Order: sequence, then C-alpha cells, then structure tokens
Amino acid sequence: MRAGDRLVIGAVRRSGPWPAVLAGTAVVGAAGELAIPYLIGRTVDAFAEAFSTRQPAGTHWLALCAGAVAAVMLCESIGVWARGASGAHAAATLRTGVLRHVLGTGSAATRRFPEGELVTRAGLNAEEVGRAPETVTSALALLVPTAGALVALTLIAPVLTLTLGAGIVLILLVLRAFLRRTTTLAGGYQEVQGEIAARLVEALGGARTIAAAGTAEREARRVLAPLPGLRAHGMALWRANASATVRSGLVMPLLEVAVLAVGGFMLAAGDLTVGELYAAARYAVLGASLSTALGHVSGLARARAAAGRVVEILELPPVRYGSRTLPPGPGAVEFRDVAANGLTVGDLTLPGGSVTAVVGRSGAGKSLLAALAGRLVEPERGTVLLDGVPLPELAEEELRQAIGYAFERPVLVGETIGDAIKPEPPLDPAHAPLRPEQALDPARAPRRPEPALVPEGPLADAARAACADVFIRRLPLGYATPLADAPMSGGERQRIGLARAFAQGERLLVLDDATSSLDTVTERQVGQALTTDDRGRTRLIAAHRIATAARADQVVWLDGGTVRARGPHHVLWQDQAYREVFQGAES
Repeated sequence: MRAGDRLVIGAVRRSGPWPAVLAGTAVVGAAGELAIPYLIGRTVDAFAEAFSTRQPAGTHWLALCAGAVAAVMLCESIGVWARGASGAHAAATLRTGVLRHVLGTGSAATRRFPEGELVTRAGLNAEEVGRAPETVTSALALLVPTAGALVALTLIAPVLTLTLGAGIVLILLVLRAFLRRTTTLAGGYQEVQGEIAARLVEALGGARTIAAAGTAEREARRVLAPLPGLRAHGMALWRANASATVRSGLVMPLLEVAVLAVGGFMLAAGDLTVGELYAAARYAVLGASLSTALGHVSGLARARAAAGRVVEILELPPVRYGSRTLPPGPGAVEFRDVAANGLTVGDLTLPGGSVTAVVGRSGAGKSLLAALAGRLVEPERGTVLLDGVPLPELAEEELRQAIGYAFERPVLVGETIGDAIKPEPPLDPAHAPLRPEQALDPARAPRRPEPALVPEGPLADAARAACADVFIRRLPLGYATPLADAPMSGGERQRIGLARAFAQGERLLVLDDATSSLDTVTERQVGQALTTDDRGRTRLIAAHRIATAARADQVVWLDGGTVRARGPHHVLWQDQAYREVFQGAES
C-alpha cells in the first residue's frame, strides 16, 4: 500500500499544470465562499439599520455579494474543466509508463500475469489512478473553507470555534475509517474485474475452437463465474458508502444546531448581532463541508487500490542491458552450464554459420531453448554467449540487430507490410516534421519520399527468401500496403515473420516453429533458403518435421527437460526413441 500511495502522489506530481489550476480555483472559490456569509451578514445589518433609521440603504455590500457569487461560479466552471484535463493527462502518462515497462520486462510480465489481467491493470486501473489529482486536490480544497470557517468563527466568538472543532474531529474520524475500509473493498472489486478480463481474453483467443466444439454456453459460464464475487464486493462498497454518508450527514445539522443554540444565547445577551449570528451559522455549514468529501475519499480509495495493482507490474525487474558491442565473428553461440525453468541445457555450442535443429516431444523445452539463445528468457544458471560475449553485456541495439526471430504466430507491427519486415530508419533532417512557417508556405516544405511499391535491396531479398515477395507484390500497394488493409492467412503471416527475421538478424536466426503453417512446397523452399543462407548466419530452428532436421548440420534432441543427445540427423535416426519423436508430426 505504501508503494501504491507513492504512485498516487507521483501521479499528482506528473499530471501537468492542472493540479495547480485546480488548487488555484479551489483556493479562490473557497475564499469567495468564505466571504459570502460575511458579505451577506453586512448586507443584512446595513439594510436592518437603514430600515430602523428610515434612510436609504447602501448597495455596495450587495454588489460585493454578487461579485463573490460570480467568482465562485467561475472557479467552479474552471475547476470542472481542469479536473477532466488532469485525469486524462495523468492516466495517459501512467499508461505510457506501464506499457513501456511491460515491454521492457520481456516475457516476465506475461509469465506473472495473464494477458487480460495486464490489460485491466494498464487500462482501467491506470485510469483510476489517473483520477488521483482530481480527488486529492478536491479533498484538500475542502480544508480551505473548513480552516477559514474556524478562523472566522474565532473572530466572531471563540466559543463557537470550540463547538465547530469538536464536530470536525468527528467527521475526520469517519472519513479515515471510510478510506481504509473502501480501499480494501475496492481492491477486492478490482481483483475480480481482472479475473473476469483474463478469462474473457482466453476465451476470445480460442473463439473458433469454442464455436467448433459447440461449448459457447459453457465457456460463457466459465468467464462469468466470478460475477457473484464482483456483486458481493460491489454491495459491500455500497453499504460502506451508505453507512459513512449517514454518520457524516448527521454531523452537519447537529453542528449547525449547536452553533445556532450557542449563538442564540449570545444574541439574547447582546454579544452578537443578527448579521453575525447568520454569518456564524453559515460558517458552521462551511466548516462541516468536510462531510461532503465522501465522494472524493471514495475516489481516492479506488485510486489507492488501483495503484497497488499497477505497482505490482512496475515492480517487475526490467531487462538490463550492457554497453558492449560484438567483435567480428561468425555468430557462434555457446551455452555454458545453462539451466532455466526446468530445462537443463548444460554446455552446448552452435558453430558459427551452422544450422541446428532442436527436436523433442511437446513440452520438451524447444521454445525455451530458442528463447534462451536470443535472450528472450534469462537463464537461472549459467551464461549464453554470442561470439564470445555474454548476452547480458551487449547493448540492446547491438543484441537486437544481431539476432532475428520468427515465431509460430508472429505479431506484425508497423504501418505497412514493409514496416512489418524492416522498420524504416529515423527521418533525416531533410525529412523532419514541418516547421510552422513551412506549413504556411507549402513551397518551402521538404518533399517526403513516397514508399516504394516494389523495393529492392535487403527488404526484397528477405521477402524472397521467406517466399513472401510474390504475394506481397500482388497487393494493391505492394510493400506500401497498410497492414490493416492486407488480410493474410496464417501461412502468409508466418512468411512475413520469416522475412522480418531474415531482414533483421545479422548473425543469428532463431526460428521457433516458424514454418508450421506453410504448405509442403513453401516449407521446402524456405528450408532451402535457411540451409543455404549466403550471409553465413547461424541458424537455430525449433523443428517438428523430419525434413527440417535432416537438412540441419546438427540436431539437439531434448527429452525430459535435458539434452538427451546431439549430432547429425542420420546418426540419431538409428535410435528408435528418436524416430518416435516425429511420429504423427508429419502432415
């Protein structure tokens, strides 16, 4: 909770100028509210005196009253606008930070939290934390009229201050208990929300399987199973709010009655005027306005609970990189006494420029070994080296340029097909964003190069190696076709993913079942491109097909979480257990 509170405070600090605007409007508005009872009291006294003396009453006090009311209304209007802007700014800043941190942790975030849970925490919970500037500022703003009311009553009659102070203490105790209780309940409510979101994302990922199996009703019941818990937390929140509202609501009329009673005795004794008694009654109401802070306290409680959930993501350690660069080398990979997540690799070498196929039954650790080779997963023991340099010591840019990845279900990022294969380099100064004077004078604006429909060079070479060039050229805009306008089959997406690996990996290509959706002819063509790579890169392939293993220079056979054997495919083929690995794997 302390870390969550620090995040809430940080959200307030990093929400731009809006908290200052909120504070300014709150102070000015509170000053106006404090001035109104005094001005009304003076106006009442002035009109009473004029009535008793039969003389015209001055209107300057009435004009001041109208000005104070106008100032309060203006501050309230600006405050409403500033509250929305502060929440949007804080939520956007926090979401950006959470997203960058999640991406910076590698696979640690997805191993710790389900995808739906991550979306809930980075989305809904971050938005609730983003409302912290509004709730904190609004709650603190209520202290201004309370403090002012105490000062004003002291100037009128100190005994009235003691009466109001006792009531304020009671209100603060109620708010403190309400904050603690609501924070706990809101945390439980958000936990159930995250659980439902996680189940829903899982169901959406398998929507076609669910539809084919005819289990939609059963799956819907599974997704919505936590709803009773959500209702229970919601009802508990409602009861806590109702109970606190009743307790704090009773304080205000009691305080007003108490102040009026004491003030009435003083009026009868001639110690107060009618205008002062009216002002004292109004100041009692203003002083007890803390009882209206329940809504702000409830928002603060939700923000604290949400911050605790967001902090759990931010506490995940990010991947740390070094500053070293790679020396000249063929892309040799060495595993030295490596073990991770139940897989024991031990000592293993992938010679530079060689093709290594990793085979084994489902769950043997093929994908884990591939991830270790490219530092997508950190080993629990041992070190992985590329051309003699430990992977953790490499700079991030150096590591990502050296290693290219292709996965079974590639996620394509970028604006166009070409971007998905190889992102464009940063714009040079000639293509920088337009300056204001250039925007007003198109003749002075630099010309931006149009994306090539049929590019040549490394981009096209990578696409051809992945057998993707032909179908890309058939698209209306070729390589410049937006991804959103290019519906692709699973095999076509895999070919784009393979092209990305060919285009980006300069020393090592890691393919994790990256040809599973390809037809036999295309898979053979891609396999030939892999085994005859003219750039001499090292290739590590998590394989299921005999043909892939047969074309490799060496095969690493995983079994039971260990390397059972390694060697050429034709040598391992003599082992019946090795042959059984491929039974049923061929299509």
